[in-house]
Amino acid sequence: MSAQRADARRNYERILAVAMEEVAAHGADASLEQIARTAGVGSATVRRHFPGRRALLEAVFRERIATLCARAGELAEVADARAALLEWLGAFTAYAASARGMAAALAQEGLLDPEDGGDNACSAQLIQACGPLLRRAQRAGAVAPGVAVSDLLTLITGIALATERHPDAAAEAERLLGLVVAGVSPSVVTARG
Repeated sequence: MSAQRADARRNYERILAVAMEEVAAHGADASLEQIARTAGVGSATVRRHFPGRRALLEAVFRERIATLCARAGELAEVADARAALLEWLGAFTAYAASARGMAAALAQEGLLDPEDGGDNACSAQLIQACGPLLRRAQRAGAVAPGVAVSDLLTLITGIALATERHPDAAAEAERLLGLVVAGVSPSVVTARG
C-alpha cells in the first residue's frame, strides 16, 4: 500500500471515529466543520471521503445496520413468523432508540425513503432484511396484507424520535412498539368483508 493510500485510509478512519462521537453527542445535525477540526483535517478532506452529510451518516450507522440485517437472516429460520418479525422490529427499535441521531438521520436524510430506488445503502439494506420477515408473517396471517416494510421502518423511526429525550428511551420505545404491534399485528388478523 502506498504512503498516500495509507494516509487517506488513516484520515478516513479518524474522520469516521470523530463523526461517531459527534453524532452520539449532537445527533444527526453534528457539525461537519467540527468533525473536520476534531479529526485534524480540512473540510475538503471530509468531503472527499464523505461527499455529503448523508454519506457520512450512512458510514456512522453502517455497523448497526449490518448487525440488524444479520439478525433478520437468523430470524428467517424461526418457525413462528410473527414472533420472528416482532423480535426483529424490537431489535431495530432498541438500536434506533439507543443510538442517538440514528432515527433523526433516517428521517431527515431520507435514509428510509421508499422512493429511493435502492440507491441508499441504509434504506436498501433495512428493506431487504425486513422484507422476507414481513412477507412470511403476512402469509401466515399474522400481519395485515396492506402493511409495507417502509410503514414498519417509518413507525420505528417515529418511536425512536419520540423517545429520544425520555429518561429511559429504550424502555419507552419498547412500550410504544407494543402499542403499535397491537394495531399492526393483533394476535389474530381477521379478514374484512
